[in-house]
Amino acid sequence: MTAADFVLDPRLKAGSFFICDWDLCRVSLKNDKTFPWLVLVPQRRDIREIFELAEADQMQLTREISRAARALKTVCSADKINIAAYGNMVPQLHIHVFARFQGDPAWPKPVWAVHRDEISYTDSERETEIEKFKNCFGKLES
Repeated sequence: MTAADFVLDPRLKAGSFFICDWDLCRVSLKNDKTFPWLVLVPQRRDIREIFELAEADQMQLTREISRAARALKTVCSADKINIAAYGNMVPQLHIHVFARFQGDPAWPKPVWAVHRDEISYTDSERETEIEKFKNCFGKLES
């Protein structure tokens, strides 16, 4: 499959900002500055579950999740990195990788367990965050 064949679910596109494409995943910044949050979407058609990926893609996904987690830890000095692949509302396989901090609005509960309004990035905040992650990704091995 080529990058031109990949179609991102409109809900994922509407709620995040493109950062870059890695070997397997499209990497985006979730539009909620409450939590530094990356979304990884394997660029494969009709995949809903990790086990549906080819074995080589499963291994690549693990490497890319680790790369995203290391970047969040580095950029944000997070207390904990959370990783989840729910897909209950958006069936396209996507992995949430986000930073948690003691004292954040949901701590110590899962972010989905606490009702809160998302706080969108301003244009300048978005650009700053994207550049931070791009710079960090460049320093980390894929």
